Amino acid sequence: MDTGSYPMWEQYRLKREHYIIGLMSGTSLDGTDAALVRILTDDSGALQKIALVDFVCVPYSNELREVLIRLCLPETARVDELTAAHFGVSEWYAHSVKELIRSSGISSGQVDAISMHGQTVWHAPVASAFPGPAGESLPVVSTLQIGESAVVRERTGLPVVGNLRARDMAAGGEGAPLTPYADALMFRSPEEGRLVQNIGGIGNVTVLPSASSNEGISAFDTGPGNMVMDAIVRQATGGRQHYDPNGSIAAQGRFNQDLVDLCLDDTYFKRLPPKSTGREVYGAAYAARLMEMAAARSLSLEDTLATATCLTAETIVRAVKDFILPKVHISAMLACGGGTSNATLMEMIRQRLPEGIRLERTADYGIPDDAREAIGFALLGHEALMGRANTLPAVTGAKHAVISGHLTL
Repeated sequence: MDTGSYPMWEQYRLKREHYIIGLMSGTSLDGTDAALVRILTDDSGALQKIALVDFVCVPYSNELREVLIRLCLPETARVDELTAAHFGVSEWYAHSVKELIRSSGISSGQVDAISMHGQTVWHAPVASAFPGPAGESLPVVSTLQIGESAVVRERTGLPVVGNLRARDMAAGGEGAPLTPYADALMFRSPEEGRLVQNIGGIGNVTVLPSASSNEGISAFDTGPGNMVMDAIVRQATGGRQHYDPNGSIAAQGRFNQDLVDLCLDDTYFKRLPPKSTGREVYGAAYAARLMEMAAARSLSLEDTLATATCLTAETIVRAVKDFILPKVHISAMLACGGGTSNATLMEMIRQRLPEGIRLERTADYGIPDDAREAIGFALLGHEALMGRANTLPAVTGAKHAVISGHLTL
C-alpha cells in the first residue's frame, strides 16, 4: 500500500493527530472490546496526549464461546475447527470495528489503523523440546492468538497491526504481559508508586514505581483471575450461566481456607517474575479438580465459588506482598478488567491489601475498567507504526526490546 509519495507508515509518522482502534478479546472468552483512541504527538513524534473517543463491547454468542472453549483444550481441539475459527473470529473483529465507527460518528477515513490482539487459544512460555534442522532437540516457546488480520483488513479497508506477542518470544521473552508498556504511558506517576491490576480470565499486575521513565517497571501474571470462577459456574449450571454476576453467588457462601491454602501450594505462585500463565494451566480441568476437592469437603456451590473467589484475591495480594513490596513502595492499586464488577472479589482484595495501599479503579483515572486492554493495544500498535520498540524486556524476560507486531496493508 502506498499513499502518495510515502508508504503508509511514513505518512503515519508525519501526522501529529492519530486515530487508532485497539481490538482485544481476552481469556475470559466473553467478547470483543474495541476502543477508538485519539493520540497527539509533538513535532519529534513523542506522545503528548491519549484520549478515549469511544468504546464498544460485542459479546460472543454462546455458540462461539463453546467453540473457543473446545479449542483451548488439547483434548477437544480439532485442526479443522481451529482453522475455521482463525478466519471466523475475524468476522467478529471486523463487525466490532464497524459498530465502533458507527457509534463514534466518525468516518472510517479518519481512522489510521487497527491494532488487533486476537483470541489466545494456547500460550506456552515454558520451553518444550522440538526437533531441530540438524537433528538436535530445540527448546521452543510458543503462543497462538487466532484471528486473521487479512480478513479484518479486507472487511474494514484499514491497515491492521496484529500478532503482537510473537516477536518478543522470538527475542527470548514470554510474550506476556504486553500492556505494561501502555500502562506506563497511561498511569505512571512521579509522586507515588502504583499497581495496575487487571482481572480478566488471568490476573496480571503492572508495577509502576514513582518515576517519569520506564526504569524499574515490572509486570507478571498473578494467576487465575475470573477463569476458575467462570468455569465453576459453567460446569455447575450446565452452560446456562457463564459467570457469577456481581459475585452474588459467592457472597452467599463461605470460603474454605484449608482448600484455598491447598490451591496456593502451587509452584506457579512461588516462581519469581517475570512469569506468565493461561488457560492451559487454570482452565476447565483445574476448575474441575477444585470442584472435586470441594465436593469431598461437602461444600455447596456457594461455598465453592466463595473459595475460588478467595483464591483469586489471595493470589493477587500475595503476589504484591511476596514480589513487589520488598522492592517498591506502593500507594495505590488500580484495578481493571471484568473482575472489577465482582463486588465480592473486590472486597476480598480490599480486606487483604496491606495498610497504606488504596484500592481504586482505572476508571477513576479516566480509563474505563473494561477498556484498558483495548486502549493498551491501540497504543502498542501506535508505537509500532512510529517505529519504536513497544516491549519491556524487564517485564517479559526478552534479551532486548523489539518492535512487536505484523502489519497487514
